[in-house]
Amino acid sequence: MTLESLVEEIRRRGQAELESIEKARVAEEARLGAERDRRVGEVQTHATRSTEVEVARERAQRLAAAKLQSRKRLYGAREQRLTAGMAETRKLLESYTDTNRYGPTLKRMVAVASDTLGKQLRVRGRAEDAPLLAKLAGKTFDPTPETILGGLIAETPDGARRLNLSFDELLRLHEDRVRELLA
Repeated sequence: MTLESLVEEIRRRGQAELESIEKARVAEEARLGAERDRRVGEVQTHATRSTEVEVARERAQRLAAAKLQSRKRLYGAREQRLTAGMAETRKLLESYTDTNRYGPTLKRMVAVASDTLGKQLRVRGRAEDAPLLAKLAGKTFDPTPETILGGLIAETPDGARRLNLSFDELLRLHEDRVRELLA
């Protein structure tokens, strides 16, 4: 082989090797570009899903907070209405003491107290009811006034047993039922 053919052969092999390296580089570049595009797509998809989940979570939290606030306001309004109803009930009981039906009610209360605690008892009530209670209870009447809406408080002479039939106490004991009726 001649020197020129040897140089030509080396040049041809170098050129072929260079072309194969160039093809490998282009193929590797295309593979890396495709891999990069795939990863970017995955990151974008993940970011989109994460954002959607976060937005849905935030929306659900705001909706729950709004519902809770609504319930709190509804409960507050209901409680305010019931409180006003209880105050109105107290006023009605207070005005009831000025009617002519209050005397027979006190008479029945004295009878219940004497049946429950016995004939020996002390009966106390409001200062306004003192004349009526003195007439109904007789000697068992204690003139010490009580700060109650109406009704009476009876106890045994030794103070061991007590029966509170005041409107305040009866309303307190039956407050749940009254609230239920007002609701």
